[in-house]
Amino acid sequence: MSLGVEAVVFDIGETIVDESRLWCSWADWLHVPRLTLLGLIGAGIERGAQPGEVLRELLPGIDIAAERRRRREAGDPDDFTAADLYPDVQPALSALQESGYRVGIAGNQPEAWEDFLREVPLPQPLACCGSSGTWRISKPHAGFFQRICDELSLPAERIAYVGDRLDYDVLPALDAGMVAVHVRRGPWGWRHATRPGIERATLRIDSLNELPEALARL
Repeated sequence: MSLGVEAVVFDIGETIVDESRLWCSWADWLHVPRLTLLGLIGAGIERGAQPGEVLRELLPGIDIAAERRRRREAGDPDDFTAADLYPDVQPALSALQESGYRVGIAGNQPEAWEDFLREVPLPQPLACCGSSGTWRISKPHAGFFQRICDELSLPAERIAYVGDRLDYDVLPALDAGMVAVHVRRGPWGWRHATRPGIERATLRIDSLNELPEALARL
C-alpha cells in the first residue's frame, strides 16, 4: 500500500464506464445520426460544454429528465450494463482491495446508476458509492470531494481520486488535498492529457491496471 494513501475513489463516466453505447442509444432515441451527436459532443469538449448542453443545442427545449423517464417507460432506459465497464475495471479494483486499499466510486451521474455500480464483482463491498444525483452536489464543486472524505471518514490526503478530466477530476481533487490520478482514455481523457495543468496530476496512467504499481511507487 502507498504510504499515506488508504482509499482510492474512481470517477464513473469514461473512467470505469465506456459511454459509447449510451450516447449512441441517445442518438437513436432522438432520431439523430450517431456520428452527428458524437461529433457535436467532441466539439463540445473543446469548449468545455457538457453532453447535456450539447443535446439542448441540438434540440432546443428538450427536457432531458423527461426524456429519460420516457425512455424508461418505453423499456429503453439509459442505464449502464456490465458490458459497458472497461475491461480493466474489475481486475484493477480487485487488485487494489487485495493490496489493502479501500475502494470507492463517485461521479456526476443519476442516482439510479448506483445500484449497478454496487454490483461490480469485487472481493469486498465498495467503501464508498455515491453520485451527484444522490448527494445533490456535483463536481467540480469542493463539496463533492468533501463528501467523499466524509463517506470514508478519512482526511483528503489519504484518498486518491482517479478520473479522466482535468477540470472535473484532477484539479478539484488536488484543490481538496487529495492525490489526483489522471487516466488517459475516452474523449476527455485524451484531449485533457495535452492541456496545460495536466502536469500537476500526481499520477498519469493509460490503464487502471497500472494503478496499483503506480500508487506503490508514491
